[in-house]
Amino acid sequence: MSAETTAVTTVYKVNGMSCGHCEGSVSAEISEIPGVSSVKAVASTGEVTVVSAAPLEDEAVRAAVDEAGFELAGKA
Repeated sequence: MSAETTAVTTVYKVNGMSCGHCEGSVSAEISEIPGVSSVKAVASTGEVTVVSAAPLEDEAVRAAVDEAGFELAGKA
């Protein structure tokens, strides 16, 4: 089995993102969580799509978003 077939995709809502720099900050912090292979943040919708090897702990995602200076609203 390849990582592609077992990957987990989760979409989170993040409050406060308003520009490309915001997207980059959130993406960079979430990318540092072990197991994360891809992060796509979209400021206009407030959605952050995360692809990981296994489901992530919500607290780990919340801590990463907090570190970037934003608020995790929950899963979309």
